[in-house]
Amino acid sequence: MKLWLRRTHLLLALVSGLFLICLSLTGALLIYAKDIQYLTQSDKWTVTPAASALDFDSLIKHVSASTKQPVTLLMPEQRSDLAWQLQLANNRYVSVNPYNGQVLHEYDYYSTIYGFTMALHRWLLYEDADKNRPLRNWVSVCALILIFEILLGFYIWVKPKNRIKRLAIKRKAKFRVLMYQLHTVLGVYFLIPLILIAYTGMAFNWKPQTKAVLEFVMQGTVEERPKPPAVIPPLADTPLQVQKAFENAQTVFPEGKLFRIYLPKKPTDNIGFRIENPGESHAYSWVWANPYSADIVASYDASQSSWTTQTWNFKYKFHIGDFAGSIVQLLWLLFALSPLFFTISGVYFWYKRHYK
Repeated sequence: MKLWLRRTHLLLALVSGLFLICLSLTGALLIYAKDIQYLTQSDKWTVTPAASALDFDSLIKHVSASTKQPVTLLMPEQRSDLAWQLQLANNRYVSVNPYNGQVLHEYDYYSTIYGFTMALHRWLLYEDADKNRPLRNWVSVCALILIFEILLGFYIWVKPKNRIKRLAIKRKAKFRVLMYQLHTVLGVYFLIPLILIAYTGMAFNWKPQTKAVLEFVMQGTVEERPKPPAVIPPLADTPLQVQKAFENAQTVFPEGKLFRIYLPKKPTDNIGFRIENPGESHAYSWVWANPYSADIVASYDASQSSWTTQTWNFKYKFHIGDFAGSIVQLLWLLFALSPLFFTISGVYFWYKRHYK
């Protein structure tokens, strides 16, 4: 029985090993990818702070005039030394100085250090002619295999006696023994966080399935975000009132932090303000406003949602380790790199066993 389990453990590692190594390295890099961008390409992503940023209407007007494209998404930054990012109607992005409207850099999102790494991490870069990303499913399968590997390894460890003694690491042991002890000990200690990181990774792709698992475990329901009513556009050509709409949105959630502004792509669309309210792990609250009159038409306070919904919303911050400062990020770096170590050390044990 034990031999069969070990062979299964090895087989799963051989099937998914190269992909797990890729996910491990890219996941570790993603933790600091944006910081690397800021340091290595500061002229594209950072600015010199000034007294105040332009109002949203002026900033959007500057960018549209410069790029000859309508703006569909605005991403302000909390840090005063960072450029703001805007998405254009042609799906390209621009990095903009928010204090004077100067376009610092126009780019394809997935050509950046962060975007490229994320695309490799989530769908292995492959995109077919219809813009589908079929390898996302294989990435999720590999994450599922990792969960099985962790549970199988834990069972192999916990089944024999003296399991606690086998959690000791003897630093003076031979290299092969030391590697085996590290493989076992780290596998036990990292079991729960690695399973949750893999699960939250799958949740970005297999949403219905992973959501059903969470709802079953927590015996609750994940609430759906409401949809605002459609806008009746005016007969005359009326400019958008983004700044006034934002000021009205602030009266709905005065303590919230603005995360993104979604500008209308169709005349019947609202302006959507995505906001992080106190008590939220990430920005999941919304305010919608009529883009022509700036009147508030609907809002959603995610901080008051059910415990199951807030747990589901926490998956993004948990997956990237961005919820409790730099120490947790460093710990998540170790978690991200551990599948690399487990795969390489596992193949090493197999090689030494068969080719002494």
